[in-house]
Amino acid sequence: MDAISTVTGFVGGGLSYILPFLLVLGVVVFVHESGHFWVGRLFGTRIDTFSIGFGRAVARWTDRHGTEWKVGWLPLGGYVKFWGDEDATSLPNAERLAKIAATPDSARSFHFKPLWQRALIVAAGPFTNFVFAVIVFAAIYMTAGVSKIPPVISAVQEQSVAAAAGLQAGDRIISIDGRPIDDFYEIARAMLTSDGDTVTIVYLRSGSATEIIVQPRREETTDRFGNKFNTYRLGISRTGDETAVFSRLDPVTAVTTGTYKVYFIVERTFSFIGGLIAGREDVRQLSGPVGIAKTSGEVATLGWLALIQLMAVLSVSVGLINLFPIPMLDGGHLLYYGIEAVRRRPLGERAQEYGLRIGLALVLSLMLFATWNDVMRIFWS
Repeated sequence: MDAISTVTGFVGGGLSYILPFLLVLGVVVFVHESGHFWVGRLFGTRIDTFSIGFGRAVARWTDRHGTEWKVGWLPLGGYVKFWGDEDATSLPNAERLAKIAATPDSARSFHFKPLWQRALIVAAGPFTNFVFAVIVFAAIYMTAGVSKIPPVISAVQEQSVAAAAGLQAGDRIISIDGRPIDDFYEIARAMLTSDGDTVTIVYLRSGSATEIIVQPRREETTDRFGNKFNTYRLGISRTGDETAVFSRLDPVTAVTTGTYKVYFIVERTFSFIGGLIAGREDVRQLSGPVGIAKTSGEVATLGWLALIQLMAVLSVSVGLINLFPIPMLDGGHLLYYGIEAVRRRPLGERAQEYGLRIGLALVLSLMLFATWNDVMRIFWS
């Protein structure tokens, strides 16, 4: 498919991308901001605005507590604006805070709350993202269930790692690095988490168990939607005719499995970032809003269940990114509070303002770079 037809197809199917994107990102942002909102309410904090999206409001209303709820025209995030905030970044305004301090309700301002309450309000956003993901995964495991395909090799690619190691069609993988394998997709997951290091595989052939040590090979692969990405592979496959076994998990097992799923996403994210720093990962794999929109549209074609799972995955990513110690993000505010705890007084207004500018520049630069990657993938994939 050439670049022109690719772009034409992307633009022509805009609604099929935009609507799922707005739904997925809107839910994730709402969940994140709800964490800030409800913990703030718990501590009696006055909240001026709860916004999904930025810019001019396309819809707005005010609740009985005086909080304005609105939907901005630019759906790339959201914010909760507390009484005394300068703007959506929660940067304090000295003049406004001085006026608030002279009022009887000053204790309701976020900026006059004890340090531990401010930290909890800020941390509640990312924490709620993680909890939401666990709940979504657990609900899916309890209702739709989990499917497992026997980890039996159907074919071995020529000149692959598996072929060199002597693996054959019909072999059943029993364990990898001591971890039992009972689902074919766990093999791919184990190769991914190996990061190219050697792994010990135990397989069963004709009733006899054999142990081998192999080193997965980094290869470019293409998913069902034509998206290309790099991963570590053995070079084995299944026919697709295998019967998947579905089973519903009990609540405790479902929550435990959902929690591990969230941990896996976090661990993979840190591994990818570490790979970028070390030069092992391709920076072109970074994706921005356009990539998320494209993925949302593609996943939507697989059904509501797949789209809901994407919400959970994106929720973890949003929660994790917001914990990075970058001014403007929640992690940056927590960093400021940590410094305040050590110094016994907050950073000066000018220091916070400069930090915010640096953080804003970093976030915008990263977003622009990731968006550029998305556009290049659309043109050249």
